[in-house]
Amino acid sequence: MTTERAPAPRAAQATAEPPAASTIHPPRRGTSRRTPRRPGRRFGGYGRPGGRLLAADVLALGLTQAVLPATSWPATVIAVQVTVQLLLHAYRGLYRPGLSASCLAELPALLGLALLQWFATAEVLTALDARHSISWPALGLAVLTQTLLCCAARALAHRSRLRSAARDPRSALVIGPGPVAHAVTAALHDHPEYGLRPVGRVDPGFPTADSAAASPGDAAPLPVLATLEDVGRAVIQNSVRDALFTTTPGAVHDGEALCTLLAGHGCRMWLINGPAAGAFTPRRTGARPDHLWGFAAQALHNGGGGPLSYAAKRTMDATLAALGLLAAAPLLAVCALAVRLSDGPGVIFRQERVGRHEQPFVLLKFRTIRPADAHESATRWNVSADRNMSRVGRLLRRTSLDELPQLWNVLRGDMSLVGPRPERPYFVEQFSRLHAGYGARHRMPVGITGLAQVHGLRGDTSIEDRARFDNRYIETWSLWQDVCLLARTAGSLFRPGGS
Repeated sequence: MTTERAPAPRAAQATAEPPAASTIHPPRRGTSRRTPRRPGRRFGGYGRPGGRLLAADVLALGLTQAVLPATSWPATVIAVQVTVQLLLHAYRGLYRPGLSASCLAELPALLGLALLQWFATAEVLTALDARHSISWPALGLAVLTQTLLCCAARALAHRSRLRSAARDPRSALVIGPGPVAHAVTAALHDHPEYGLRPVGRVDPGFPTADSAAASPGDAAPLPVLATLEDVGRAVIQNSVRDALFTTTPGAVHDGEALCTLLAGHGCRMWLINGPAAGAFTPRRTGARPDHLWGFAAQALHNGGGGPLSYAAKRTMDATLAALGLLAAAPLLAVCALAVRLSDGPGVIFRQERVGRHEQPFVLLKFRTIRPADAHESATRWNVSADRNMSRVGRLLRRTSLDELPQLWNVLRGDMSLVGPRPERPYFVEQFSRLHAGYGARHRMPVGITGLAQVHGLRGDTSIEDRARFDNRYIETWSLWQDVCLLARTAGSLFRPGGS
């Protein structure tokens, strides 16, 4: 477990004040009055469609069990089978909403998962009690029946979703210049079954923000939003829940800040592509094909996992942090006594750091150096070779024992065991201006250790490299990756090298 240290940042150049944002008025017809969603929640409009699909899967499994001959299984086996089915479907992404959902497109995945689920069930039943074993003909019947029933029930759920989406469309923004943005806007107006009602166009290159853009098929001209202030105001006023990029976010001016703003308001983001420019198109991996009236559609995400994944990560963090505090209690007492005898009162050092969604929290450490005042504590970049550090403090830094109190931060939920290292607000502001992508690190809970730290990026190393590793960790996050990083961190504790 290590702390990150780097050379003091260069003085940031003064930036010009943004132009005053013009007033954005919500559209006259069909204005939504729903309360804006709190930042950080990622359900968006997923709740009701996901609930319908979940109910369809449970119903299909129940009917399948009813048609099987002599299925007098224990209730616990049935409950476990239902749980396994829902987890497999969630892992495969069958509860993620799409713009053009199709039960036939889901059929191969449903068949494969049903085969895996029922084969595992048959093995478990045979191991528990041979009287409950399933014959091969019955197993094949169960797989085929569940697949067909799931497909039929999901078809009804998708049709119900289309009807409700047309009756109660969600507000959406179309982001990007050019004819593709106009065509996408017109398609949304002409096809309400997608459940998206465009309320504005985002074009940072547009000369004025209070102008209106008319698209073919538009019922009324849409306001063009040219600044982040305009976008934020429009998202709140219109309860925007979806944002459709007609070009990659990186090609949009202030694209990173725009994505952060939209994600903070709980908006789903989509990349809508026009016709291919050539004979070759990018290979799509790990996602079902989707489209919006013939335009290729791909869901954009801000890294990490869904609510279930975050719940699993939080459960693992709290469990391991509690066990770690109990196991390390004698070591914590020894460290605290050593600091008290060496450096006097004030064993625990408290410092404000920036966590997920740029929310501040108080980080705990064993004190290894006493700063002159609060300003120095907030703005001085300390290193392990500081001459004001005592022998005890230098030993705690070299062995990373000074960070053991952060297990309490993890238990409280301020931090995670694995994630980007948190930094002080002063340096977060500096680094965000100097290094592209640094602010995106706050999409994920900050951690005691991370991908950058296990690659040796600690001490006086590149902030840009650390930000790149942190964002890579977020974009490829999985619970297994956290386990691997914890194992690598535990191995590095036997090679103390300063922090």
